[in-house]
Amino acid sequence: MKRMLVFVTVLALSLVASGLLLAQESPFFGTWKLNVAKSKFSGMQAPKSETRTVVAQGNGETVTYEGIAANGSPISYSFTSNLDGKDSPISGKQPRVAVTVAAKRVDANTVRSISKKAGKTIYTTKTVVSKDGKVSTQMTIGVNGDGVAISITTVWDKQ
Repeated sequence: MKRMLVFVTVLALSLVASGLLLAQESPFFGTWKLNVAKSKFSGMQAPKSETRTVVAQGNGETVTYEGIAANGSPISYSFTSNLDGKDSPISGKQPRVAVTVAAKRVDANTVRSISKKAGKTIYTTKTVVSKDGKVSTQMTIGVNGDGVAISITTVWDKQ
């Protein structure tokens, strides 16, 4: 009985440790600060500031954005995705009008997502983390809430 207890304890600790190691392997996880000077916004104004936090959640991740929009209003929204290409709800106050996002990992450093409203795609985003893991670039193409075309390239620095 004592051997079984030791075995179960060691197994449980090993699983927890391996899960933590796997979580740390993703270059997306962590806190990212928007580099407004290096970013380009067409079809919408640049925010005054923004921070993106990505944490492990089950088989995927939870992404949270916090900041100040160009007009001074708060930006605060998040979503959780298993990175399986299925729609996940977006909650909170955001500068764009999407209500769901379907994200899918392309490779170790790339995620593509489709953001929708009423089931229709309104913009797509490709997120790439640099090989050194210090910079993340997001390229977004689509339309804003007024139907005006947007083309946005945001550069994020790892904190």
